[in-house]
Amino acid sequence: MKAKKFDKKFEAGEDMTDDLNFSKARRLNQGTKRVNIDFPAWVVEKLDKQSKRLGITRQALIKVWIAKKLKEAV
Repeated sequence: MKAKKFDKKFEAGEDMTDDLNFSKARRLNQGTKRVNIDFPAWVVEKLDKQSKRLGITRQALIKVWIAKKLKEAV
């Protein structure tokens, strides 16, 4: 489908789900890069306790906290 037709359907508020291939969708600037970090055992224990209380993984907790701090720093 040409971009003009796509834009016209979008602006008309039409259902576009059949026109999109979600298997190839990607979020720009959302690439990941793996980092390794060592924490003292007591920090890991507290992270685990907090993540369990919130019902999320340790990794998710760390990501949320770091992202929040970075946004506050701007």
